[in-house]
Amino acid sequence: MRRLRAEGLYGPRFRDVLPGFTGAAAVVCATVAGLVAAYRAVGILAPVIGVCLLALVVAVGIRRRRPDARRRRGRYTADELRELDIHGLALAVARMLRRDGWRVRLLPAPDRPRLYARDAAGRQLDVVFRPVAEPLPDEGLPDPRTGERATGPRRQLVVHRGTFRERDVRWALRQGDTGLLDGPALERWARGVRLHDLLAPGLWDDTPTD
Repeated sequence: MRRLRAEGLYGPRFRDVLPGFTGAAAVVCATVAGLVAAYRAVGILAPVIGVCLLALVVAVGIRRRRPDARRRRGRYTADELRELDIHGLALAVARMLRRDGWRVRLLPAPDRPRLYARDAAGRQLDVVFRPVAEPLPDEGLPDPRTGERATGPRRQLVVHRGTFRERDVRWALRQGDTGLLDGPALERWARGVRLHDLLAPGLWDDTPTD
């Protein structure tokens, strides 16, 4: 038996599962005691309501932990990000922006979608998806419709699941209004870190004019 346990073929020992078992037993006992006390104080209605509320909490918890529900809230695992195509990545970034309080417009394109986002402070953000910081030779100018009737500072965010080269970083610094989001930063953002905390503070220094 010792050899089987050492090879991971027998399962945990009793002392390994005792803490979890004790905690679960304590929760069950406390719940039952609470229902009994409520029954004695109010009658049958109290435990019925309590059981219904408990079932509702469990159902909501299970639903929120489902992958689809989690992704709709803008949270992705690293493996999920790697499996997305370019349009799926654009949708994921749009969800993460909305999670951080931005209003987002998706600008679909055959091979290179873009996003336009605006937050409550009036800041505007153009999001592009490409492996380099500089615009690609066949990449068109920003859609003028994204800026109509909009005032305030406008910045660009370049998203890439890989790693930017040193020349990309230098180019972005020269622009002064461009932020780079590489693979590791993208994964941190997908786990729940706010975009504002991932980018250089100087990118947001301007104040809105409206």
